Amino acid sequence: MDGTSASPQQMNAQQRSAHIREVVMAEGVRLRQQHPWLLHQDALGAGILAFALLGMIGSAALYIEGYMAWWACLLINAFLASLTHELEHDLIHSMYFRKQRIPHHLMMGLVWLARPSTINPWIRRHLHLNHHKVSGTETDMEERAITNGEPWGFARLLMVGDNVMSAFIRLLRAKTWKHKFSILKRSLLVYAPLALLHWGAWYVFLGFHAANGIASLLGAPIEWSATTLQVMQVIDIAAVVIIGPNVLRTFCLHFVSSNMHYYGDVELGNVIQQTQVLNPWWMWPLQAFCFNFGSTHGIHHFVVNEPFYIRQMTAKVAHKVMAQMGVRFNDFGTFARANRLGFPPPAASRSVPSPQATSAPQRG
Repeated sequence: MDGTSASPQQMNAQQRSAHIREVVMAEGVRLRQQHPWLLHQDALGAGILAFALLGMIGSAALYIEGYMAWWACLLINAFLASLTHELEHDLIHSMYFRKQRIPHHLMMGLVWLARPSTINPWIRRHLHLNHHKVSGTETDMEERAITNGEPWGFARLLMVGDNVMSAFIRLLRAKTWKHKFSILKRSLLVYAPLALLHWGAWYVFLGFHAANGIASLLGAPIEWSATTLQVMQVIDIAAVVIIGPNVLRTFCLHFVSSNMHYYGDVELGNVIQQTQVLNPWWMWPLQAFCFNFGSTHGIHHFVVNEPFYIRQMTAKVAHKVMAQMGVRFNDFGTFARANRLGFPPPAASRSVPSPQATSAPQRG
């Protein structure tokens, strides 16, 4: 169906969502017919992962041997790590090696190692599939965890770039000891062991260099032990090759994702209201480290079973039909509205979750 042949004024929210889905899926079919190599989805996923991991290892080696500046290594690895985030997301939806469990779980483990700042991907699978069922509501734990629905201020700025800080602030806000213990227990479970090591090393890195900086300003340098200096040498290298890249990547992803999803006055199952396309020119420095997430993730809410590189290729067609069907573009007012839509959903838009929005895709 051509994206211009339907009148959105004569369609309810479900019909408009179905029309977007039809147009985007048709474009995916056309691309695969035009480029048959796109049919090799498992091989492409494995190849992208190998490229990202070898690139991260290679840039780390060049930095350690003195052939690359620290900032270049950090930026390159942040970009490559963003590829592994997209792969993890596709794996959560069973897009690679769905019927071959060993390579599927091997890929899950490797993308986690490339991004040790994140929660256990096997646990995230349940949170993310729930996100599709209840996007924009209080029970959407995945988006709520990265500050979607929080009013903007210093607390949200801290929370958006630091997973452990987000959990800590929520723990402080909890009104009962039972709730505090629940948050602590859940956080330890989902972040163990990699994220606890990652963020712990990050705090040590910041604390060590802050202490040295303050001591230097006071004219009283600290005499660290030889063991401490040896440990910090390792942490300093890690901060450039893996920790720093993931801190940068995490901030960019969470800032973009938490502001392109709506919260609070979203009608359950109304995909039109769940996201916007957030792609102004000034956000490109952020988009660069979350693989253009703000521009393309909204497409995923309509067509969940297309890998991330296909979304990049269908974006032009998808954006055209999404705009025609009422999806918002660059609604910057969401920053002041704490991600609310800002108006009550129209009566004509009453809908229920569609099967495609509430289940994992069954694509091989």
